[in-house]
Amino acid sequence: MNYYDMWVDLRDSRQDLAFCQAVDAYLGHLKAQGKLESWTLTRRKFGFGPEGLGEFHIRVAFKDLAQLDACFGVVATRAGEVERLHHPVYSLVTNFKSALYRDFPDPQRVA
Repeated sequence: MNYYDMWVDLRDSRQDLAFCQAVDAYLGHLKAQGKLESWTLTRRKFGFGPEGLGEFHIRVAFKDLAQLDACFGVVATRAGEVERLHHPVYSLVTNFKSALYRDFPDPQRVA
């Protein structure tokens, strides 16, 4: 599994529930289309966490890099329904950071 991790802060912390609803609509739409396997949204608790990472963490799981690339191909169009759903998410965030992780050891790894 490949994981695209994103950390963000909100421009206005009073918009936390609107942000959650927007993420659910956007990533739920992509999941329903088979563009991703699963996703989670978590929020830092009691302010604990590495300095520089956002208050919110979104993790999107892809079965392989081909699925991730296909999903990015759809999102990169910035058009139609995907953009209508994406705009409410990115318009609420600031301090975006991302990373790409994988399960380890890799299934093809020779021990």
